[in-house]
Amino acid sequence: MSNEGLAFIVFSAGMLLLMGIGMNMGLALVLTGAGMAAVLGFWDTQLLAQNLVAGVDSFPLLAVPFFILAGELMNSGGISSRIIAMAQAWVGHIRGGLGFVAIAAAVMMASMSGSALADTAALATILLPMMRQQGYPMHTSAGLIASGGIIAPIIPPSMPFVIYGVTTNTSISALFISGIVPGIIMGIGLIIAWKLVLRKMDLPQGQPLPMKERLRATAKAFWAMLMPIIIIGGMKTGIFTPTEAAVVAAFYALFVALFVHREMKLAEIHGVLVRAGKTTAIVMFLCAGAQVASYMITLADLPGTLTGWLGPLVESPKLLMAVMMIVLVIVGTALDLTPTILIFAPVMLPIAVKAGIDPVYFGLMFVLNGAIGLITPPVGTVLNVVAGVGRMPLHRVIQGVNPFLITYVLILVMFVIFPQIVTAPVAWMR
Repeated sequence: MSNEGLAFIVFSAGMLLLMGIGMNMGLALVLTGAGMAAVLGFWDTQLLAQNLVAGVDSFPLLAVPFFILAGELMNSGGISSRIIAMAQAWVGHIRGGLGFVAIAAAVMMASMSGSALADTAALATILLPMMRQQGYPMHTSAGLIASGGIIAPIIPPSMPFVIYGVTTNTSISALFISGIVPGIIMGIGLIIAWKLVLRKMDLPQGQPLPMKERLRATAKAFWAMLMPIIIIGGMKTGIFTPTEAAVVAAFYALFVALFVHREMKLAEIHGVLVRAGKTTAIVMFLCAGAQVASYMITLADLPGTLTGWLGPLVESPKLLMAVMMIVLVIVGTALDLTPTILIFAPVMLPIAVKAGIDPVYFGLMFVLNGAIGLITPPVGTVLNVVAGVGRMPLHRVIQGVNPFLITYVLILVMFVIFPQIVTAPVAWMR
């Protein structure tokens, strides 16, 4: 067996083994990369160290800690709660209204934080107790909230798009633009799915609030709704880059939390910074470890091997996209979104480009597929968040998420068949 084939076995078997024993994903990537280096004859501790540093030595990656910080400030400073209150004021009285509130709030919050975990935690903390009190089936409610949470990686600003753009050298601004229409379609898909699920529920219909109360709730959410306009508008007009937009988002959220809503005290900033720092450390270590593995994957020419396997499909871009999406669905059941991007995006994108597939469109599809993996068992990171917040068994949340998971898969298929749904708005907006 060649050294390259042995390196592939070391990487795949090593990752499966280390994931199976529950090792940290970043450390698993470093160890498998080191194992490949030994097999390929490139063992050098200095080379490993250089790649670890190179994995995080990127200016665009500065957007990640600031978007994470913005999400923490939103949840602690009352921005998220005001968005949910506004949605409840307008649609909360409808039969099953709290479900529509969850969807509307998920879409609006997605345009601010870019973090599926932060949005899901905020939605679950506020809405699950209300749903339980009003007699909603908890497993279905939890599944809906988890499904709404994964809109955050698609609608800009999106941390996964930043990581994908840095990893594959794709325009982050173009990726942000590509997520607007698909994110809205995901929200519409959840509304349709929730309406179908409602047929089996016996839920009361409330009384609509007076217009004065609705307008008051909307006014309280004014500063929150201004945030995505500033971020997206600033990037669209060229006032600031995506990295600078993350800084603007963090400082805007801090300003609103301290001086407008006044729901955060100076003493609480330390706790917010610590939580954001811990999350940032996890993401950055993943990026560092993935660079080690990615470098060795390149030396082993695994992209060339994969190209050989998929070569016959290059002449049929849609069939190639379908096959790659199926592969990523399978990968998404075992890997989280960030490591999926870091490991597979650099390998798959050149094949897609060779087949004539638009790299921005492929990036959107890649991240969307990985986001769906966040609600796909057995890993399902977002499912675990909802189960933890709602104090529910994980298998009940998995049962409740199935109708919405099917909806997302159908949307993914629709984008494969009709790529113009993604590419046309991007071309028009650019």
